[in-house]
Amino acid sequence: MSFLRRIFDERFLSHRQRSTSTAGIACAALALVLFEYRLIVSHVARWDLLAVGATFVVVKLSLMAWYAFRD
Repeated sequence: MSFLRRIFDERFLSHRQRSTSTAGIACAALALVLFEYRLIVSHVARWDLLAVGATFVVVKLSLMAWYAFRD
């Protein structure tokens, strides 16, 4: 058994996958919240924030549908 295989086992990969997913969700939610905040408080639409949040939503839902049909 190689050194790297002992360090990076399936538990490590599972934790990495979950933490990356959680981080992506948090960043997209923050982008959408900032868009809404600036729109409501300052009456300024920051379309770049909306684009980041919408891109996340589209990619996440597309991948969920892809994996559901592939399994």
